[in-house]
Amino acid sequence: MSSQSCCCHANGLGLEKEASPRMKGLDASKVSPKDLATIIDHTYLKPEGDRKQIEKLCEEAKTHRFASVCVNSSMVHLAKQLLEGSDVPVCAVVGFPLGAGTTASKVFESQEAVRCGASEIDMVINVGALKSRDYGLVEYDIRRVVKGVDGVLVKVIIETCLLTQEEKIIACALSKAAGAHFVKTSTGFSTGGATVEDIALMREIVGPEMGVKASGGIRNAETAIAMVKAGASRLGVSASVAIISGETSDSNY
Repeated sequence: MSSQSCCCHANGLGLEKEASPRMKGLDASKVSPKDLATIIDHTYLKPEGDRKQIEKLCEEAKTHRFASVCVNSSMVHLAKQLLEGSDVPVCAVVGFPLGAGTTASKVFESQEAVRCGASEIDMVINVGALKSRDYGLVEYDIRRVVKGVDGVLVKVIIETCLLTQEEKIIACALSKAAGAHFVKTSTGFSTGGATVEDIALMREIVGPEMGVKASGGIRNAETAIAMVKAGASRLGVSASVAIISGETSDSNY
C-alpha cells in the first residue's frame, strides 16, 4: 500500500483538552475484567500479520470498545478504514522493535503514520544511546518525535527488561522532560515484559500527570488488574478478549 493512498491530513487531537482523560486510568480499588476494555490497546504486531489478522483485530476492538488498536505503521491505513464509524482510534508503533534507527527516520515514520490515520504513536527509545549514557541523544530522539506529530499522543517504550534500575529511572525522566505523554514498559519482542515492580517505579518517577502503559506478557485479568493497581493507566495486550472475559490466554505473545 503506497503512502499516496493514505489520508492527507494530520489527525490532531488537541491534547490540551483530550490527553487528560485518555491518559487517565481506572479506579484500581474496584476494577473488574470487563472494565479493562477501556484501557486496553488491542495489539497485533507480529511481522507475519496479514489483512485477515488486522480485520479480526479491528472487529474485536469495535465489539468490545477497546481504547485503541495498536499495529505496525504499514497497517495504519487499513486499520483506520476498518474502524471507520467507530470511536476506536489507531495507534502505530515506530522504530519497532529495536529503537535503533535514526531520529529522522522515527520522525518520518511517525508523521507518515499520522498522515495515514494514527491518533497515537508508540515509539521505541534508543536503548543503545541510553546505555552509553548519551542522555542528550535519548531526549532529542523523543522530543523530535513529539514535536514532529504535535497534537498526537506519544508513548515511549523504554524496554525495561534491558535496563538497570537506574536506567529505568533515567529513561522515564528523559521521556517526561522531552514532552512525551506516556512511558511504556516493553515491545513484547525482547527478553521480558511488564512487571508490577516496573510499573510502580515508572509511576513514581513520572507522577500523576503522565500515563504509564504496561505491555508484554499480560495474558489474564489477574495480571492486568495487578498492573492497574501498581499504577498502569493503559495496557498493551494481544490477549485482550480472553482478559476481559476472565480467561487466560495460552499465547506466547
